[in-house]
Amino acid sequence: MPNSVRTPGLHDPAVRKVLDRLFTEAVEDETKTPSVAGALTAWGGLPSEAELTRISRIAEDALLPVPPEVGTLLYQLVRATGATTVVEYGTSYGISTIHLAAAVRDNGGGKVIGSELNETKAEIATANIAEAGLAEYAEVRRGDARESLLSVPGPVGLLLLDGWTPLFLNVLELLEPKLVTGSVVVADDTALFPEKLKDYFAHVRGEANGYTSLPLPIGDGLELSVRTR
Repeated sequence: MPNSVRTPGLHDPAVRKVLDRLFTEAVEDETKTPSVAGALTAWGGLPSEAELTRISRIAEDALLPVPPEVGTLLYQLVRATGATTVVEYGTSYGISTIHLAAAVRDNGGGKVIGSELNETKAEIATANIAEAGLAEYAEVRRGDARESLLSVPGPVGLLLLDGWTPLFLNVLELLEPKLVTGSVVVADDTALFPEKLKDYFAHVRGEANGYTSLPLPIGDGLELSVRTR
């Protein structure tokens, strides 16, 4: 007999209300995005603690969201893979987290572990997640992701890289031991800053490292990589 229980999906009224509000705020916030994005990519190499603090302050009042189509894709990927442990580098106001947490809930349970350098944004994201009725399925860890994500339990079914672009490869390598065959890695904003991602692209596109990878022309560019071994 087919399962007659319907999962709430992204049409859950509580989820939809919060997402619609945040996407409206994001449109009004768009004037900040170019200057903030430019400032965030002005550094090369690994940041010092002082630079991380400066980055955090620059980005504090900018939503820097994924667009709706990317949010929908993230939901679909988590549902399709059946992921129950999802990790997110760069939570901001929690738009992507809500999509991921809704999918984890609809998979039957699990946890999205987000990370946010800025304390104010982490608090706002946590409140938004709770308002969407998803507090049980997501947490936002404060501070440098290279430290806050060290204790993430495996296996990680999906990893979203949506924080400071030059650290994508560092965060991936940190969590790589917890990826398994079939794990999905999504890197955002790849079309905006390809010069910052040369090492990252070389890593996920090189067969020796155990991925199959594909750039997707969605939003500001995605790199979709699947762990093959």
